Amino acid sequence: MKLTNLHKRRLANFRANRRAYWSLWIFGVLFILSLFAEFIANDRPLLVSYQGELFMPVFNTYTDQQFGGDFLTEAQYHDADMQCLIRTGGLEACFDDPAAIYADAADGVVFGAKIDKGWMVWPLIPYSFTTVDTRNVETAPGPPDKFHWLGTDDQARDVGARIIYGFRISILFALVVTVPSVIIGISLGAAQGYFGGMFDLLFQRFTEIWGSIPMLYVIILLSAMFTMNFWILSGLIILFGWNALDGVVRAEFLRARNFEYVRAARALGVRDRTIMFRHVLPNAMVATVTMLPFLLTGAIGTLTSLDFLGFGLPSSYPSLGELALQAKAHITSPWLGFAAFFTIATMLSLLVFIFEGVRDAFDPRKTFQ
Repeated sequence: MKLTNLHKRRLANFRANRRAYWSLWIFGVLFILSLFAEFIANDRPLLVSYQGELFMPVFNTYTDQQFGGDFLTEAQYHDADMQCLIRTGGLEACFDDPAAIYADAADGVVFGAKIDKGWMVWPLIPYSFTTVDTRNVETAPGPPDKFHWLGTDDQARDVGARIIYGFRISILFALVVTVPSVIIGISLGAAQGYFGGMFDLLFQRFTEIWGSIPMLYVIILLSAMFTMNFWILSGLIILFGWNALDGVVRAEFLRARNFEYVRAARALGVRDRTIMFRHVLPNAMVATVTMLPFLLTGAIGTLTSLDFLGFGLPSSYPSLGELALQAKAHITSPWLGFAAFFTIATMLSLLVFIFEGVRDAFDPRKTFQ
């Protein structure tokens, strides 16, 4: 697709804002890495070699029997028996003293017998956000150590793994909430400002009533009636989130509806929809884009706050708000508070810096820097 002069000017203005430019790169790298969280933090190996065959537990589920065990349940790769079976090729002596056998297997000999050595490739963090580590953690919450670089929470789960997964779900939640809110808010605000009259008057009364409904109380009431999940919570916030953008867009369309080029387009018979979204909306984009960081960061803040209060996502989800709640409950474990604070602060700061650059890029008063 060929860039127009307008697009080139906007791109140049964005690049000229170095803080926004580098924030976009940093945030993009962090977000892309979080999308592949299963390859970074997982209690399943990425690759297993057993008796000359390759297995990929990160994609598939394998049973204990497939690696020489006795059970049809999923293989537990952190278990000493399972590690010994894989390393020795399924030697039955592993069940007698797996720790000793595993140590001898490193030299390729077990009780004087040559073995067909297997191996496992682990992710950078060999724990998922739900993994409870009872082997290396004596007391929970546990401080940072060589096994858990950011420590563990009050259930002996790795804080680093929970941050990676929590970062991903926070950003995805914010995008799922913000995009429909923006579409609804722009569409309704544009219709109000462009058509005006009785439609605008009646819809203004509706938005005033709707905006006065306390969203938090509604969510608390509904959480007592239904089991809250990602999509229900997203839908509830969308129902209240569009109202933040409606008034801004309406004001811009009210101002522009009687401009000469709009009246000329009407006189030429151009359809209202074309005038609204092709000619008037670009002039309202600066005010619209200015509101986007508030919507995006507000969605993240809302999710974090609801999780902190216990009315957000279920406990099965990794949550930055739940991590902050644990920090409050365990003031003698400062690593929990530091991890939650720096993660949330970094995420929100990067988003604000990025949208500052986007706002400047859409500003028609800006020229090449």
